[in-house]
Formats: sequence, structure tokens, C-alpha cells
Amino acid sequence: MYEFIEGAVEHANPAFIVINANGIGYHLQISINTYEKTRELKRVRILTHLAVKEDGHFLYGFFDEIERSLFRQLIMVNGVGTNTARMILSGQSPTEIISAISTGNIAMLKSVKGVGPKTAQRIILELQDKVTRMATPAELANMPSQTNKNFEESLLALQALGFQRGVAEKVLLKITSHNQSQLTVEDMIKQALKLL
Repeated sequence: MYEFIEGAVEHANPAFIVINANGIGYHLQISINTYEKTRELKRVRILTHLAVKEDGHFLYGFFDEIERSLFRQLIMVNGVGTNTARMILSGQSPTEIISAISTGNIAMLKSVKGVGPKTAQRIILELQDKVTRMATPAELANMPSQTNKNFEESLLALQALGFQRGVAEKVLLKITSHNQSQLTVEDMIKQALKLL
């Protein structure tokens, strides 16, 4: 119903943001990730998701499309409501969550308040194939060209070893995001094999 809301920030905290869009104040529930990206801004454009529940209509806000897409995937899982999905998105970055689901990291998902072992398993079982398709080419494009070349070579090598492209790609993204120094192809493959 609402794709996005753009306007002046009236109030923001880690739980919600109020946006004044042409004299109308919109109250959007947000994750800590979105708060971190918007807290210094005077004007914002927030992507939205409208949830209709028995006790009211609630708007959820997201700084970028990957976070909103992940939220929508999470709430499709039986036992994961909007508040639990928001807690998951507040605990880790969307890339880290995608990586955890892709690699079957139940421990990371269980570390979120409200997510037990069965829910974590259900999230992985139902979303593993879907999130591996949520590739983020923008992250690849932002890498320096040499790192990008090493990334592609490492990805091809892991595929040759029998790993699915989506799973290998997420692990390599995680490795490159945590290492500021330029990694060689060999280093990337060694680190990836430890995580796969």
C-alpha cells in the first residue's frame, strides 16, 4: 500500500522514527540497523511495510531494500512475527543474517531474543534457498577492483569444489566485509572452507 515515506525527521530512537511528510506525521517501527543509518539525517526516505493486525495497522520502516526484503521473507516463516523479525534485523546486519541462513548457522539465529532452536531451524529450512538468491551486486561493485577479481576467482574455485554459488558468495562477502586488508585468492578460499 505504501512503498516509501519521505520527509523531515521529527523524532527518532532505536525503536521507531516519526517522519513529517507534508504535515502528516508517520510513526514507523524500525530496526537498530535503520536507526544507525538515519539518526544523523534531517530528511529521510524510508521504505515501508504495512502490517495489518487485530489490534491495529502498523508501519515498519527500512533504510534499504535488502533489509525490507529480508523482513518480508522472515515474517513468512511460521512462528516469526513482525516483532521477532525486527529483533533479528536489529541483532545483525542483513548481510550477516543472510550469511547465517545460507550457511545454516543455527547458533547465530538462536542468539536473538525470542528465537528458539525450532524457530531457527524453520527459518533456515524455509529461507535457505530464497536468501541465496538475494545477491547484493552493489556490495560486489563497491569492492576495489583487485579485491573484486580475487573474489570472483575464489568464488569459481569454491564452485569447482562443489559448493553452491549462492552459499559460497555469502561466505566470501562475510570474509571480505570483516577484513580491511586486501586478501589473496588463497587466503579467501582457506577462510571460506573453514566457514562452509
